[in-house]
Amino acid sequence: MAAKATPSLHKLLYSFFHEWLSEQRNASHRTVTSYRDAWRLFLGFVAERLHTKVTSLSLADLNDAQVAAFLQHLEKTRRVSIVTRNCRLAALRSFFGYVSTREPAATRQCSEVLQIPFKKAPQRSIRYLDSAEVAAILSQPDLGTAEGQRDHTLLALLYNTGARIQEALDLRSKDLHLKSPAHVTLMGKGRKERIAPLWKETAELLTALLRRTPRHPDVPLFTNRYGEPLTASGFRFRLRQYVGSAIKKTPTLSQKRVTPHLFRHSTAVHLVAAGVDITVIRSWLGHASLDTTSHYAQANLETKRKALEQVDAKSRPGKPPRWKRDADLMAWLDSL
Repeated sequence: MAAKATPSLHKLLYSFFHEWLSEQRNASHRTVTSYRDAWRLFLGFVAERLHTKVTSLSLADLNDAQVAAFLQHLEKTRRVSIVTRNCRLAALRSFFGYVSTREPAATRQCSEVLQIPFKKAPQRSIRYLDSAEVAAILSQPDLGTAEGQRDHTLLALLYNTGARIQEALDLRSKDLHLKSPAHVTLMGKGRKERIAPLWKETAELLTALLRRTPRHPDVPLFTNRYGEPLTASGFRFRLRQYVGSAIKKTPTLSQKRVTPHLFRHSTAVHLVAAGVDITVIRSWLGHASLDTTSHYAQANLETKRKALEQVDAKSRPGKPPRWKRDADLMAWLDSL
């Protein structure tokens, strides 16, 4: 009996995205689009290397050597970060892991791809805005216009809740509870729902937004001038303009790359500085691991200084002793 032929690459990708990723795994739309973008880049890269069309590629063409070359291309040519490189690899590995359980003939090829490791990225210190910088940016939108009021409300919401930009843009009026105690329900990564409290001022801004432009409970809160959902890229553009104006009064902003996500970092650092328990902050931000939240406790120098001052003076080191320097010994140490 003839061996069963491996399905075409097209069929495998279709079943991976539609049947497994979307239906069986119930992956979020953000995950699906991220994986889609990775595969668009990868297929285009391989087709160019093999001097063929994407439609002519087969599963056999997508071996570990092509994946390794693609990852190097991402880092060297496209100059993406290690984090982005690892995200692209995760999308590829997920597909080959799926194929390995369904196509025995491709097991070896899939195994070779699955052995390609993720790279360790250097752990950078967390960047954040101080309170004066946040206030400077919040003061920039023109509250005399509908767009300015919308942007001011969105900025206040980002800082109040520590929400990711897409989490905020996905909000509907049904997700808000604006009576005391005011709070908002956010849908985070992995479809994890969490509740974030709202300051009275933020609740009032949201109430004013809904009063000015009433909408159906399922319609997005933040829309553009055409009534369509505001996009993350559209808001980033607006934010750059506000930061450019705020720099004139707060020059320190010129040293920082301000993005919507920087407000999330700032919220976390300021909560730590205010003495909020780190497990509460983890729940507030929707972190899967407490280790992620712990990074914010290391970011604020003032928090560290206050912690240091709380150490009992009796346990601190005494004054340095007096001793005579040994010139020969010091010279030897310097030579090491």
